[in-house]
Amino acid sequence: MCTAASYTAREGFYFGRTLDYEISYGDRVCVVPRNFRIDFRHIAAFEKHYAMIGMASVADGFPLFYDGVNEKGLAMAGLNFVKNAEYSRGEIDNKTNIAVFEFIPYMLGKCANLNEAKKALEDINLIDENFSERLPCARLHWLIADRSGAITVECTKDGMNVYDNPVGVLTNNPPFPQMMNNLSNYANLSPKQPESVFDGKAPFSSYSRGMGAFGLPGDLSSMSRFVRVAFVKLNSVCKDTKLSEVSQFFHILGSVDQQRGCCEVKPNEYEITLYTSCCDCDKGIYYYTGYDNHQINAVNMHHEDLDGTELIQYEPIYEEQINFMN
Repeated sequence: MCTAASYTAREGFYFGRTLDYEISYGDRVCVVPRNFRIDFRHIAAFEKHYAMIGMASVADGFPLFYDGVNEKGLAMAGLNFVKNAEYSRGEIDNKTNIAVFEFIPYMLGKCANLNEAKKALEDINLIDENFSERLPCARLHWLIADRSGAITVECTKDGMNVYDNPVGVLTNNPPFPQMMNNLSNYANLSPKQPESVFDGKAPFSSYSRGMGAFGLPGDLSSMSRFVRVAFVKLNSVCKDTKLSEVSQFFHILGSVDQQRGCCEVKPNEYEITLYTSCCDCDKGIYYYTGYDNHQINAVNMHHEDLDGTELIQYEPIYEEQINFMN
């Protein structure tokens, strides 16, 4: 289970996600320079493309991205969509045939903005193909966003569906239209204290702050997380500084953190928030925290040689960093 969100503030546009799982596949913050050759299974390689940065598992030199942003400010994340995701079984003539694991580098390498992404999606056929015997094809759907807006991409038995995403939030199951429809059940939520409209006669006492959000779901299910992070994001207020906006984004996604022990997937095995990311899409900076490291760490893609040919990798700092003041 995971959660992704986009966030526009006064000083910048941000995009990120939580990756919630019980095991890690060897995360790396990866910078892909413009001249790093990206090989595809069914189409010609990208010899040149937009530079990008994100979190990935690197296998045989190929970055299997979980999320990332390119140098133009287009961002993308893939989230689990198990039992609903269905892809093509093979190539389709007159289509751009892309294996699912190639989807993020293809889109971020080719598209400068959301409009170009929408156009590219009209021609794409996503193929159900394993990267290797050890790494089977993941069942995913995707959030793609830039400063102009966001879309959700889902491949089901009905084919590829591209939905405008007005809240800029994505979790897991059920399909996106049901997630959006469910938001109607929470139209009464507010950051303000409620006023009684019961009948005008019954006594009403506001015994606590925050009662305007009474009924906001607090469980770990994907539908509840969708409602919770949408409410927090859409009511979010922060100071007009870059650092405040980055901090606020981590607080937004912190509303759906998964703590070890609360979601058992097997006996004595628990899903946790392995990492939380925040891409400053304007500056090309990838911020992240880990489950055992709450300190925000960052990699700036523009501090690297973006005209290079080699994949640049940083091992995340996942051990807790504590600043002793005495």
